[in-house]
Amino acid sequence: MIKVKEFTPKSKSLAKVATNPDTRGKTKKDLKSHFAEVAEDLGDLQELIFAESKHKVLIILQGLDTSGKDGTVEHVFAAMNPQGLRVVSFKRPTPKELRHDYLWRVHANTPINGEIVIFNRSHYEDVIIPAVHKTLPKSRIENRIQDINAFEKMLTDEGVTILKFFLHISLKEQAERLRARIDNPDKHWKFELSDLAERKLWPKYQKAYGEIIHKTHHKDRPWYIIPADDKDVRNFVVSFILEQRLKKLKPVLPRFDKATFEKIKKEVAKL
Repeated sequence: MIKVKEFTPKSKSLAKVATNPDTRGKTKKDLKSHFAEVAEDLGDLQELIFAESKHKVLIILQGLDTSGKDGTVEHVFAAMNPQGLRVVSFKRPTPKELRHDYLWRVHANTPINGEIVIFNRSHYEDVIIPAVHKTLPKSRIENRIQDINAFEKMLTDEGVTILKFFLHISLKEQAERLRARIDNPDKHWKFELSDLAERKLWPKYQKAYGEIIHKTHHKDRPWYIIPADDKDVRNFVVSFILEQRLKKLKPVLPRFDKATFEKIKKEVAKL
């Protein structure tokens, strides 16, 4: 049994965090079997959250190119009902979005009651990219980190449950995945030349993510650093943590009170 706390950040250095940890002797078959069980539970929990229409859940996925954000969405959330699930992918800001503050488009996509929203990339791009490419002064970046902390605290105060996952891969694994995209014509659409340019900045990205995760990790809106070199391990760990957190919400199916139920039965009898 894994312990959720194992995946919370312990220091600013991502180099100290394993990208492919010990699976305690579990085989691939074991992992896939456990994942299938947890995925089924997630489907049931999401149905309760949607039906109860009380809780709001925001899931943030961050990671370097090829870390598996799309794959996580595809596999971990496959059993959930699309009615109560929404995925938002934040691309380069549009001209209209650029005329607003950087959190404007983000706030507009936060979850409503009964909804689970997944941010595939998020407002953290507006801190990470400027930090790596030095397009903003350090003081502005620090201000944005404070803004994000205040923004997420406001969401939490308003009843949003926030879970933040950083998909942590190694430089070697990224190289293999980039090669796979080139070798497979069906994956060419995922490849951009800029991926290779960004790869050269790997140490800067690792440093920026390590510092920003450390500064924005809070008990009520935590970061989880997920070992992502192995896709089966990644999917299981994300789904397990998500299952444990959603269970704590204790969602239940709404019930009629006795008086209302008796009234309904009388009306139904007339049919």
